[in-house]
Amino acid sequence: MEELEGLKNQITNLQDQLNRQEKMASLGLLSAGIAHEIQNPLNFVINFSKMSAKLLDDLQEIVDDCADKLGEDDAADLKDISADLADNLQKIQEHGERAISIIRGILLQSRGKAGEKLPTDVGQLVHEYVWLSYHAMRANDKGFNITIREEIPENLPKVMVIPQDLSRAVLNVMNNACYTVKERAGQEGPDYVPTITVKVAQTDKGAGEAEIRIDITDNGMGMTPEVKAKIFENFFTTKPAGQGTGLGMSITYDVITKNHGGQLLVETEPKVGSTFTFIIPAKIVK
Repeated sequence: MEELEGLKNQITNLQDQLNRQEKMASLGLLSAGIAHEIQNPLNFVINFSKMSAKLLDDLQEIVDDCADKLGEDDAADLKDISADLADNLQKIQEHGERAISIIRGILLQSRGKAGEKLPTDVGQLVHEYVWLSYHAMRANDKGFNITIREEIPENLPKVMVIPQDLSRAVLNVMNNACYTVKERAGQEGPDYVPTITVKVAQTDKGAGEAEIRIDITDNGMGMTPEVKAKIFENFFTTKPAGQGTGLGMSITYDVITKNHGGQLLVETEPKVGSTFTFIIPAKIVK
């Protein structure tokens, strides 16, 4: 009877694994389809922003030629407006190209291709995606506000990492940090100060090798030992239905440990907060 029960448990575990693999395969196909469809309108956004920038340059030349027919105030206003428009178009193009880069990364992941390591300023990457996460949360909740503390050295030597994968890992952890401090703020009220601290350190290990350490610390809800033990499992989530897929942290774990050969460490305590630490070996770009 014990052997039969053991076989039943093995069969159940295999069925669970197959179901998870099937879900992962379906999600891969779905994400590839969505990424492909989004890429086309993004290309239009980027191309039209470039065309508009050229038209703005032409318009500015016409305004300059007619400067003697304009009052000083009008000429100054037109110059300021043109400068603002040029800056806005540059930002549209920059963020559109970043979105295209993210989509290309999704397509590569769904096709099973290994990510390409590229020279990367890790400090700048972390900074950008920390604030991208914060602004995304603010876009959905105008009342959301937190203190973000950064300890990121400037002009770090570039190292070889997979920037698209690493940015996704930072974004996943930061999204969770934002969520948990928001949850605690809802429970504790105005006396609680939601805070996220981000640290980046890069140590030269010699022979062209470096060790990167990224710490993201929140003072949110924290985790019980039971939750911590499951945090990197596929489809495990503590968020309400519809607010989490349970894939973010498993993807992050694979990005750090498998794709970069590093370590992903977690320190957490209920009602105190959590710290996620990435430790990544990387070659220094000379």
